[in-house]
Amino acid sequence: MKIHEYQGKQLLAKYGVTVPRGEVIESAEQVRPIVERLGLPVVVKAQIHAGGRGKGGGVKLARTLAEAESYARQIIGMNLVTHQTGPEGRQVRRVLIEEGLKIKQEFYLGIVLDRALSRLVFMASSAGGMEIEEVAAHEPEKILKEAIDPAVGLQPFQARKLAFGIGIPKESVNKAVKFMTGLYRAYVESDATLAEINPFLLTEDGELYALDAKLTFDDNAVFRHKDYAGLRDLHEEEPLEIEASKYDLNYIKLDGNIGCMVNGAGLAMATMDIIKLAGGEPANFLDVGGGASQERVENAFRILLSDHNVRAVLINIFGGIVRTDMVATGVVEAARKIGVKVPVVVRLEGTNVERGREVIEQSGLGFLTAAGMKDAAEKVVAATR
Repeated sequence: MKIHEYQGKQLLAKYGVTVPRGEVIESAEQVRPIVERLGLPVVVKAQIHAGGRGKGGGVKLARTLAEAESYARQIIGMNLVTHQTGPEGRQVRRVLIEEGLKIKQEFYLGIVLDRALSRLVFMASSAGGMEIEEVAAHEPEKILKEAIDPAVGLQPFQARKLAFGIGIPKESVNKAVKFMTGLYRAYVESDATLAEINPFLLTEDGELYALDAKLTFDDNAVFRHKDYAGLRDLHEEEPLEIEASKYDLNYIKLDGNIGCMVNGAGLAMATMDIIKLAGGEPANFLDVGGGASQERVENAFRILLSDHNVRAVLINIFGGIVRTDMVATGVVEAARKIGVKVPVVVRLEGTNVERGREVIEQSGLGFLTAAGMKDAAEKVVAATR
């Protein structure tokens, strides 16, 4: 679950992380009173779930009230295209009006889970304001890392090491330690999967600020945070993914044209890989789960076929907990209700597989059956052509 920059800053402020003063608006008519409270200059920042907003024209520095109102009018309602939105872009529905700060230096801070270490890793870099992926690719020595022992959390000596390592002046190091400690506490207590401050700002008077804030929460932990429901912005999410979440389906839309319906995340990943090896492109990740009911399978099939890019479908089911005949029945019923107009390749293995294949073959819907994953991938790729 992603949230907007302004929401991330509101959360971080509760943990002692210093953020610029700012207010969110949805209309340019709201600019004047905010500018009067904050003073000039101000920064007008588009609020969408994507990076690269500045390069796309979604972040503007206003030195006068007239400029601030003009920028707000331009940005609100615009279709902002960045490298993370794709060519279709995202419509901007609100902007953050934030106080302008006197910048001395920009840094980067981030926290992620390192699965190889089974620990959180706190990252810091002197290359703030740049895409961290670019820094990692071309100047990896500029990224400093500290693995965190979950039993004791981020220790002050680790924060000081990072602060000195990226060039924080010694008179501001204690502030940096407090900042990093607060960021770590926010990450852990909010059940985040990603936290990024880019840029992490040092001002001319020696203060430190989160000039931007990106937080992503673990969907599996949202039940522990009832207040998160109000943070979700459905306008920023893929409509089919929203629909899938209503039925507890793990669905992620991709850019290809081969729809995939699989039970189990590992098998789903392997299915997408083998489709690519066969020369095709998967249109989605869709895991119906290990104990999928017939109703759930029907909903999954309906959502999968709602993607207009899908030109063929591969159904790859291994019956361990779930019975393949039940899945086959769900697929057949869904296909009859929806009226499938694209080729469907079905590969079934496992519990009640013979009965499942009978259901598919006797459906009269013209489904193609496959003897194995390689055969299934080759058939579905051929069907798209």
